[in-house]
Amino acid sequence: MKGTISLLVLLGTISFFNLVKAQKNDVLITIDKTEITRQEFERIYRKNNQNLLEQSDVKSPKDYLDMYIDFKLKVVEAMNLKMDTIQAFREELAGYRKELAAPYLTDMQYDEKLIEELYQRMKTEVNASHILLRLPENAAPEQEQEVLAKIKTIREEIMNGRDFNEAATAYSEDPSAKTNGGKLGYFTAFQMVTPFENAAFTTPVGEISEPFRTSFGYHLVKVHDVRENQGEIQVSHIMKMFPQGEPDFDKSQLKSEIDSVYHEIVNGADFGEMAKKYSDDKRSAAQGGEMPWFSAGRMIPEFSEPAFALQNIGDISKPVETSFGFHIIKKTGQKPVPPLEEVRADIEARIKRDPERSNSTRKVFIEKLKNEYSFEEISGNIEKIISLNVNENEQENLHLFSFGEKKYSQNDFNKYLQNKNISNGKYSNHFDDWVSAEIIAYEDAQLEKKYPEFRYLMQEYHDGLLLFNIMEEKIWKFAAEDTLGLQNFYQKNKAKFNWEERFKGLIITCKNSETREEAEKYFEAEMPVQEIEDLLNAEEQAIKTESGAWEKGTNSTVDYYVWDGPKPSGLNPELTFIRGDLIPPEPKTLDEARGLYISEYQNFLESNWLKELRKKYKVKVNKKMLKSIPHV
Repeated sequence: MKGTISLLVLLGTISFFNLVKAQKNDVLITIDKTEITRQEFERIYRKNNQNLLEQSDVKSPKDYLDMYIDFKLKVVEAMNLKMDTIQAFREELAGYRKELAAPYLTDMQYDEKLIEELYQRMKTEVNASHILLRLPENAAPEQEQEVLAKIKTIREEIMNGRDFNEAATAYSEDPSAKTNGGKLGYFTAFQMVTPFENAAFTTPVGEISEPFRTSFGYHLVKVHDVRENQGEIQVSHIMKMFPQGEPDFDKSQLKSEIDSVYHEIVNGADFGEMAKKYSDDKRSAAQGGEMPWFSAGRMIPEFSEPAFALQNIGDISKPVETSFGFHIIKKTGQKPVPPLEEVRADIEARIKRDPERSNSTRKVFIEKLKNEYSFEEISGNIEKIISLNVNENEQENLHLFSFGEKKYSQNDFNKYLQNKNISNGKYSNHFDDWVSAEIIAYEDAQLEKKYPEFRYLMQEYHDGLLLFNIMEEKIWKFAAEDTLGLQNFYQKNKAKFNWEERFKGLIITCKNSETREEAEKYFEAEMPVQEIEDLLNAEEQAIKTESGAWEKGTNSTVDYYVWDGPKPSGLNPELTFIRGDLIPPEPKTLDEARGLYISEYQNFLESNWLKELRKKYKVKVNKKMLKSIPHV
């Protein structure tokens, strides 16, 4: 028997060293002293190259390698600069870890009934409004009661006749309620936090829920409509974007531009080419305006409602307005909710990630861990202390229980109570909570060892945070603040962003032909525009002028007069005319294209920085191993 045990120990030791050797042999990339295994690279490669919209965007492992090395070089530099030791970084990473760990610290018992219930919800869309009164998750009992009483009062006010959306505007602490009256539009399963979803799907149409709690605070929900889920659609769009942070911005110029683009499309222009040329959403414009698939609840209602209203593939909307700008939408695809068996694995994964959906108890999970880690309690010692008052100790530090590789004593129990600010009552009132807390804490510490997916995700968060921080310091913030460097960069690259030929001048619209004759006479006399308007509009609005500089295709009226474009509907050439000059193509000034030049300057700085990093750190790649990684 002794010989058998020795053999098992020897075999275990050999297996361990073989595992270490295998891991060492799996190193694909070495940057400075940082080793990256084939598994780590292949996981990220597959994650970033699968399910892309365009097959042409998919890269081979060899092509992706340079991008990955650039990414890792920045992370290595950040670590060598000790950016991972900064308190703010450590706290933020700890916050992400706590969030990621939550599903692994609950025993998720999902059954067929729950899966079927959630699938039925996925086939349904609810249109609802809500009122939120914010409250921290760890609020004191007095705060809980105060906020609950307030939202009950609001509900009573609504039940007595006040309009729900009017009350949402007045009381809701969701910032968007001030502009949308609490309206959420249509949404389906998994698009809201679980308690909110439960309330919305169980409240009858036209009725108002009882107050309910989420991590955000207390809510009321009113359900306006329930309908069959329309599935997902894919659209292309052309967008004229509103300047952000300028609430008083005059939209008329952009409205004129989007109307002109719409008329060209109606008259036969290719939608994709128009998107590439005129859309301000540069990411989708490069793909002819194509956007990712989305369901109704994944887009703001101002966009999703006209998009889903398009009946047929190829249908095009008139220009619509959202808080982001004007859009022309073209429907390019539609697909229904998939059958249950196609989405079963996804539903199960979502349940696992959401402890609030669990129908098991914390106790079940604790018992499972006790068995896994060979929990053993010293019953006699426990009996000695549980009848004592807190801080009333036995003469010796009694051993109470053990599990895993650790023993726990009465001193450990007292430290737990001190951390919880518990200074009175019986030990027995808190013993089970302490045991559960220690077991959960032990399991939490094992997650990286037990679950490779969790370890990889934590590595992603770690590297991603460091990348953001070092890019913010070295590139983004620096480029925005380096006014002299930006000016010098502009001078060397001012031909990069150019205006095409433009008409610069005025579009003048008159009430009648008499007004036009007078206006033209004043213009010929070179009278200032403002004086002309003041003179002719003294008694009524008789003339309207619009000044600007327009490229071909950005204003249908200018196109008609200058570039022989089609006559815009509603244009009366007898009453509308233009005055001005053609400007030849010229570079945009730095102020006119500041955002574009800052972006280019950032790219320039980053390129030079990466050259420095590649000189600073030795990069070694196992090319034979790289060739063995399959293309996605």
